Amino acid sequence: MASRSTVRSYRVSFDFYITPAVKWLVIANGAVFLLEAFVSYFGREHAYTWLLKWFGLVPAAVIPLLRIWQPFTYLFLHDVHYVWHLIVNMLMLWMFGRELEIVWGSNRFLRYYFLTGAGAGVINVLVKTVPALMGHGYSYVPTIGASGAIFGIMIACAILFPDRRVYILPIPVPIKMRTVVLVMALITFLGTFGLGDDKVSHLCHLGGMVIGYLYLRRDSYLYRLRNEVSDWKYQRNRKKFEVFVNKHKNDPPSRPDRWVN
Repeated sequence: MASRSTVRSYRVSFDFYITPAVKWLVIANGAVFLLEAFVSYFGREHAYTWLLKWFGLVPAAVIPLLRIWQPFTYLFLHDVHYVWHLIVNMLMLWMFGRELEIVWGSNRFLRYYFLTGAGAGVINVLVKTVPALMGHGYSYVPTIGASGAIFGIMIACAILFPDRRVYILPIPVPIKMRTVVLVMALITFLGTFGLGDDKVSHLCHLGGMVIGYLYLRRDSYLYRLRNEVSDWKYQRNRKKFEVFVNKHKNDPPSRPDRWVN
């Protein structure tokens, strides 16, 4: 019998478990999608447009009209005419979100999810409001979808699990997580300049990644800032001390010693 010691074996597992917070987010997004379909079917386009105007992310409604709930509510809305918008987002949430929830716990995961999603929405509003300040008019185009939070989750996975191998269909080769996210970040960055599908909010995608990266690296920046301030104070005090010593080095002592011989 021939030896099989040189044969390498690979194990591919399919784990379909789902964590509590991810489960409720998927249920909530699915329920809202059914509500959108109901409104669109029975209320026609007029009612569906009203729904997007009030609960989608409309830059002209957030800043001038103070509809401050929109950076949160837009995360639960998806294009009712394109079901793959919901399916892809929920699939990405299930694939990568459950890993973060296992490491962080449900509460921290939910805080991060809404922080990156709402932060991406705020960035989207601010950027699209700049032309209005220059007299070009406000943007009334609604943005919907959980993609900002999903991209925030992906950047977190790239930071926490950089060497994790993932498969991207139809490529039959495992790719490192950080490589996948780097490529997606590049595509998203180019998309903000108008390269790609006009119906995709690349600005929200990039905003979610930026907010997530800054949030996860905040301690590094704070420690660096603290050290730089401490170094600056040390150098300032040292210079003051040197100036004082040089100024008074020839002065007689204020309390001369009294030695008796």
